[in-house]
Amino acid sequence: MSYKILKKEEVAPAVHRMEINAPDVAKAAKAGQFIILRIDEKGERIPLTIADFNPETGTVAVIFQEMGKTTKQLATLSAGGFIEDFVGPLGTPSDVRKVGTVILVGGGVGVAPIYPQAKAYTAAGNKVISIIGARNKELLLLEKEMREVCSELYIATDDGSKGHHGFVTDIMKEILDSDEKVDRVVIVGPPIMMKVGAGVAAPYDVEILVSLNTIMVDGTGMCGGCRVTVDGETKFTCVDGPEFDARKVDFVELMNRLSMYREEETAAKEKYEHKCKCGLH
Repeated sequence: MSYKILKKEEVAPAVHRMEINAPDVAKAAKAGQFIILRIDEKGERIPLTIADFNPETGTVAVIFQEMGKTTKQLATLSAGGFIEDFVGPLGTPSDVRKVGTVILVGGGVGVAPIYPQAKAYTAAGNKVISIIGARNKELLLLEKEMREVCSELYIATDDGSKGHHGFVTDIMKEILDSDEKVDRVVIVGPPIMMKVGAGVAAPYDVEILVSLNTIMVDGTGMCGGCRVTVDGETKFTCVDGPEFDARKVDFVELMNRLSMYREEETAAKEKYEHKCKCGLH
């Protein structure tokens, strides 16, 4: 079975949104879960967080940035095309319930998984304060969509081209220092951002959750490639996560593991780009 691409758009430079016809996935999906896709029968399997889903239309949206060989190849596909495998929903859904006031922090493409959480937390009766950031305003994702589902939305850019000139964690700290009673903080983005964010929030009496991106192969807990250390114990991100208590995550180990295959990933990307330039792909 193959899965049809219904829509494809570039939402920021080298960042794309795809809407896939996957009724079974759409019916079962919940905020915080992910899928694993394979472009064709010779392709590698890559995990992508579900950015949106609609059980009524049977569609699932993913947002991805062109980084390695597979995401670059995926970016060449258009609406009307097909993907060989689209498996999911995988992972444990986010712990969405009425807790009070929730701060959602998304950095870069981490804004994509924050969006369905914002919708879900709002629907559960929470006050949702979201902070989204990027290197510059051109790379900001889902600003309009986030405004529609949040009580408050703050923006930060590294270069100051829009919103706060600085980091999302600056705004998060300001809110935590204010009179606002915050019950939970959820941080999604690059590992270093989540590590720093968890450190900034740690002194406060607030629950801190992060959604981890790790190396994955099968996505069902069989291969062990996605293992992380949480509270001194080995956990599998694909079945135990991807959401964990940030205070208990070994971020140093996580970042070291993510760089394990950098040499092979670079070689695969360069080989693919060479074939494309030569007209062999």
